[in-house]
Amino acid sequence: MPASSRFIDRLRKAARLEPVKKEIVLATGEEVVMYVTPLTAAERDRARKNARSDDPNAFALQLLISKAKDEKGSPLFTPGDVAALRNEVRDEDLQKLMLAVLGGDDEEEDEDSDMKSSRKGSEE
Repeated sequence: MPASSRFIDRLRKAARLEPVKKEIVLATGEEVVMYVTPLTAAERDRARKNARSDDPNAFALQLLISKAKDEKGSPLFTPGDVAALRNEVRDEDLQKLMLAVLGGDDEEEDEDSDMKSSRKGSEE
């Protein structure tokens, strides 16, 4: 690595803030797809402020509203969808969606570590 590379630049590069595909199976068996970028501190702070509550579900719901995108990067929800999500969507499905947003890019990391493990095994 070049000596001129600043630590902050290395952190930015390592952040990998690209959207990660999340496939969620609803209670009906229907599969839905959304794309989510890993959480940043600024996004967490905004969601906490917009939740106007210490309730973790209100916080997670705000994250879902702000972070869930379609394959083109367009938001799947607007702030006006909060009431519909709370009152007209099964809680089980809403919890799955919120957990997918909170989960960051775990799936991608698992795939990466599987690939590293298989490469390591073939090198030995």
